[in-house]
Amino acid sequence: VQLVESGGGLVQTGGSLRLSCAASGDTFSSLQMGWFRQAPGKEREFVATITWRGWSADYADSVRGRFVVTRDNAMKSVFLQMSALKPEDTAVYYCAARNGAYSTAADEYDYWGQGTQVTVSS
Repeated sequence: VQLVESGGGLVQTGGSLRLSCAASGDTFSSLQMGWFRQAPGKEREFVATITWRGWSADYADSVRGRFVVTRDNAMKSVFLQMSALKPEDTAVYYCAARNGAYSTAADEYDYWGQGTQVTVSS
């Protein structure tokens, strides 16, 4: 499985961005998908995850109510709609996939994209 993120960029505080992650391979519809982020000098942290059917999602407390994760299995894609962005949301955002059940732990994900930079100016 290969993952390619897109949609990052520079946005002002309070603005919105929509990240996309396109997957290759035939197993996408069975994969748990997640979004993580890593700011300079900080560890990679969980942002959001969505189950393989898209029926259930979970979010980090820091983004809950502002970010929404969705997926389209026919398009082999997962999306992260980010709203009310804050400077502390500035990071490289990574799409990840795992075989298995729900998880918020980065080390339990099997596949990773290359990341896309999101910068929120104050």
